[in-house]
Amino acid sequence: MYKFPNSIAKLIRELGKLPGIGSKTAQRLAFHILSLENEEANQLAESIVNAKKNTTLCSECCNLTEADPCPICSNNKRDHKLLCVVEQPRDVAALEKMNEYHGLYHVLHGAISPMDDIGPEDIKLRELLIRLQDHSEIKEIILATNPTVNGEATAVYLSRLIKPTGITISRIASGLPMGGDLEYADEITLAKAFEGRKVL
Repeated sequence: MYKFPNSIAKLIRELGKLPGIGSKTAQRLAFHILSLENEEANQLAESIVNAKKNTTLCSECCNLTEADPCPICSNNKRDHKLLCVVEQPRDVAALEKMNEYHGLYHVLHGAISPMDDIGPEDIKLRELLIRLQDHSEIKEIILATNPTVNGEATAVYLSRLIKPTGITISRIASGLPMGGDLEYADEITLAKAFEGRKVL
């Protein structure tokens, strides 16, 4: 049976550890990288090392940044009364693309998931509570965790925890996407669509 040379096999193994990358995709990526000119391959390797070395977590919102506090937290033009709680740094990027929200963020770096042994202490929840104590100007928290079982559980947990402080808590709407068909929607999506129905 054919075996890849050790260095190629290791590259495929490492690429296969990336989320959403199966063994076939890892092989394709590995062979693509090997087909690059030396300068291009070095640039790729250097960009990975630099991204890892130069980024840190913002001491305020826990988002990835090169400057602390991050550009969003240090921007006086943002609405510092609004705080949007998301699961991952990529969620901040997605929300910023719509150019509709101008408040601040807090990144949890995960969601509560008892099945995966991820509890409240395993996400950036403590940092959120300290932030709420230190910043009395925060008047509303928008829970923008994903519309999944874990995302919903996290939103409910946060809501119960924060409600006694008197801060307004809202949850982003979720339900059927435009152009979607009812027959292809899962039970949670349909339930959320019914919960979020509006009078016409």
